[in-house]
Amino acid sequence: MSIVIHHNPECGTSRNVLSIIRATGIEPVIVEYLKTGWTEPQLLGLFAAAGLDPRTALRETKSPAKELGLLEAGVSHQKIMAEMLKHPVLVNRPIVCAPKGVKLCRPSEGVLDLLDRLPAGPLYKEDGSLLIDADGKRV
Repeated sequence: MSIVIHHNPECGTSRNVLSIIRATGIEPVIVEYLKTGWTEPQLLGLFAAAGLDPRTALRETKSPAKELGLLEAGVSHQKIMAEMLKHPVLVNRPIVCAPKGVKLCRPSEGVLDLLDRLPAGPLYKEDGSLLIDADGKRV
């Protein structure tokens, strides 16, 4: 099974998702989008597959979204998309592509819906929250 994670190693949620995937024994393809940037076709494809649009995929905090005026009512999807291409950090993360679908995995446990099998438990997030108990069940 091939899984791709659009990852920011500085983001705790992104690190949690990567850790969950790896706990299943799968080493995903890691795309560090802050280094590689985005293309418009790539973003349009990811958004369509995940049921997102530029507004719903916009990272509003810890990004220049406010300074760029992207949080104002009436800002077009085209304007948001153009800024996402210039400023990759504006795209919320992590976005995971798996055989079961594509999803913006916020919160990080959302990735469990994309996996064929759950990781062995217990499994915790970085903040200590239990995700999978000792019996291998989602909490």
